[in-house]
Amino acid sequence: MSGKTRSWWGWGNVEDAVTGAERAEITRRTAAMLPGADLTVHEAPPVEAFGVGPSKVQAPPGLASIASAEVRDRLAHSHGQAFRDVVRALLGQLPDVPDLVVRPASEAQVVHVLDWCSGADIAVVPFGGGSSVVGGVEPRVGDDYAGVVSLDLGAMDQVQEIDRTSRAALVQAGVFGPHLEKQLRPEGYTLRFFPQSFEFSTLGGWLATRAGGHFATSLTHIDDLTESMRVIAPSGVIESRRLPGSGAGPSPDRMFLGSEGSLGVITQAWVRLQDRPRWRAGASVGFADHAAGVRAVRALSQSGLNPANCRLLDPMEAFINAGAPTAVLVLGFESADHPVNASMDRALELCRDHGGTLTEEPRFTDSSDRAARTGTADTWRNSFVRMPYQRDALASQGMIVETFETACTWDRFDTLRAAVDAAAQDAMRQVGAAGVVTCRFTHVYPDGPAPYFGIYAAGTWGRTVEQWDEIKQAVSEALITGGATITHHHAVGRDHRPWYDRQRPDLFAAALQAGKKVLDPAGILNPGAVIDPLRTR
Repeated sequence: MSGKTRSWWGWGNVEDAVTGAERAEITRRTAAMLPGADLTVHEAPPVEAFGVGPSKVQAPPGLASIASAEVRDRLAHSHGQAFRDVVRALLGQLPDVPDLVVRPASEAQVVHVLDWCSGADIAVVPFGGGSSVVGGVEPRVGDDYAGVVSLDLGAMDQVQEIDRTSRAALVQAGVFGPHLEKQLRPEGYTLRFFPQSFEFSTLGGWLATRAGGHFATSLTHIDDLTESMRVIAPSGVIESRRLPGSGAGPSPDRMFLGSEGSLGVITQAWVRLQDRPRWRAGASVGFADHAAGVRAVRALSQSGLNPANCRLLDPMEAFINAGAPTAVLVLGFESADHPVNASMDRALELCRDHGGTLTEEPRFTDSSDRAARTGTADTWRNSFVRMPYQRDALASQGMIVETFETACTWDRFDTLRAAVDAAAQDAMRQVGAAGVVTCRFTHVYPDGPAPYFGIYAAGTWGRTVEQWDEIKQAVSEALITGGATITHHHAVGRDHRPWYDRQRPDLFAAALQAGKKVLDPAGILNPGAVIDPLRTR
């Protein structure tokens, strides 16, 4: 992707890991925030230390050339990028490892893999960039299968066609974010979909998990950018018709968006493109009262202005990641068609109506190659980009650094926030991990926000996974009982299943299971993620 070496155990590239002065600085800040924390650095063990046994299955001759049984490859495909994944790798505890990593380069090879695995009773876990934080790509399938294959779609990474009249593109599912944008840029287009995992995630992964992207309002999820999809299931091929919209019954796309590879393998999709934006405006607004900032964001979300960026950081989040002394709203507008000065002016007027003050003058640009960010916004954005790397560094020092996100209606937010804080703080006390809880809005809608919570706690090395699991259990209960969703954009996977099962209606779950039985009769596709197979073997 970039000439760098992808880490097999942690986030991103080996060359971009936190070292030297950066590690010293985050260690200093952490020690100041949590005095007494043991911040001893622990290194990842060599791959040989994991004792990975030989593969239990062997690819048939027609697939042998695209199958890998190499230990490092299998370990890299044995987990996602959640805090608990990283720590277990650091501890040398990755018990569930795929037998083979198979990399198809065509739909015909995908069909071949599914036929082989269906007949041989081998579980198949579709794999994009491996950035799942909910156990979605973990081959944790139990002992009911002859083996498990990680189906890596990375070789299917091309933009195959661009429809300039309709402003859409046919794209293979295995393409990583940067490579997709590189192929669109010469044509003057962009998908304009930038999740935090953008560099290390794929279009197919975004579709399979209903990922959330760059825009804080309006086009927030990959669903909004999907025109049609093509899916290979063990029972056959499903391809939806390209349409700008349709009222013809339940949508086929909606069945597979968010299915996490449990119903079929997404191989390509027509996606809606956008012209590259030219005009941008950016501002940072401070709020001495966080509650006033919440009211300002609600007014913005209901104003019809639809800012591209509308991220409210609570005082603790703003302090840790932007060095700001108050709650901060990072606000931005952009357009490929017209200047956005008037939109920014009106947005700032709304903010002032709720007690907001500009920390510096807003910035404007009319160049597609220049951003319009302010100093505070730049500081937070740089921290945002480095967050996963810094998370890994702190995890290796015994810290519990993890996030959880949700969405709720505006009328429930205050009560939910208080319940989540109380649940997290109580759980941290119970497990003996002193820490803080932060909150920011990643996306906002006219009827509610998507709060994104962070936990920074001093854990006990060797127990931090168990400590986090207790905290996660407590906050997940608070979310579900508070009328929120177990996830706004991080998917279900295996980690969210207990609460997703309570969130979705029972009859709908039964209908999904019936659909899976038709599409995947042998029950081989990503068992345990989203829905369990009905197996008779």
